[in-house]
Amino acid sequence: MSEILETIKTLTEINSPSGDTDEAINYVKDYAQELGYQTTITNKGALIIQVDGQNNDLQRCITAHVDTLGAMVKEIKEDGRLAIELIGGFTYNAIEGEYCEITTESGQIYTGTICLHETSVHVYRNNYEIPRDKEHMEIRIDEVTTSDQETKQLGIEVGDFINFDPRTVITPSGFIKSRHLDDKASVAMILHLLQKLKANQIQLPHTTQFYISNNEEIGYGANASISPKIKEFIALDMGALGDGQTSDEYTVSICAKDASGPYNKHLKSHLVNLCKINDIPYKLDIYPYYTSDASAALKAGADIKHGLFGAGIESSHAMERTHIDSIKATEQLLYAYCLSPIE
Repeated sequence: MSEILETIKTLTEINSPSGDTDEAINYVKDYAQELGYQTTITNKGALIIQVDGQNNDLQRCITAHVDTLGAMVKEIKEDGRLAIELIGGFTYNAIEGEYCEITTESGQIYTGTICLHETSVHVYRNNYEIPRDKEHMEIRIDEVTTSDQETKQLGIEVGDFINFDPRTVITPSGFIKSRHLDDKASVAMILHLLQKLKANQIQLPHTTQFYISNNEEIGYGANASISPKIKEFIALDMGALGDGQTSDEYTVSICAKDASGPYNKHLKSHLVNLCKINDIPYKLDIYPYYTSDASAALKAGADIKHGLFGAGIESSHAMERTHIDSIKATEQLLYAYCLSPIE
């Protein structure tokens, strides 16, 4: 598993918040092209990797997203610090104390720390009672600046992207903990699969488009550029863990329903049967506060059977974690699915 874990680490360390994903998309594109696959960049900036199969009339699409949570500069404050606006669905307490990078329009990168304005307990009594929200959270820039004008002279402006330090660690016990495992773990699995298909000269039964989307975290990733030949559409995304969930960090999680509604019953049953036939450890689950690129495609009018499965990710949209066993199980199901016929 060392190769795929290193690919995950490489991907998590490439800044790619929704709206600023070119570097990550190009990394995946170059990887696929070096293997000899045909790639296309859509007008929205997503990447489609086509793998020709025996049947070109009935096709599949498998999507994973390379965009992540992030933020933008909302305001340059009078003291030179930055107010922030969140990108994606997460809370301010999930990023308090985190190191970050601010990327200017010219490409200059500055480092900083996301802080509560009233952080110092020696000055602000009972600061634990202060809400962690846009009124109180800010970025302390690692530059000598004490005014809004001095910060602007650095080239920082409203609308500049803010990226969080992923802090990726692979433990001896087999855990990988990092920001942005949602969904860069899935992107790495697709790259690993493409490498396996090429190395073993495996031809898929159906032409398959691997759609690396770049706007999933803001709700409209893989909802366009979908060929009418595509009959099945799989979102390869994280399994949500927590109280009341059956999913864990050691199996592949198959989604039966999320906030958008039930996933296709027949495709879900097919995924479950593949797990049973191939002895792949799996869990069926419902994700109550979750939508995917597959549900976005349906809402956009795609006439598809849609499904969702992925590795179980602990503490989603915060400091995430999964185990190599979950990655293995997800890879096994991805491989088995790609080699199975469309029913």
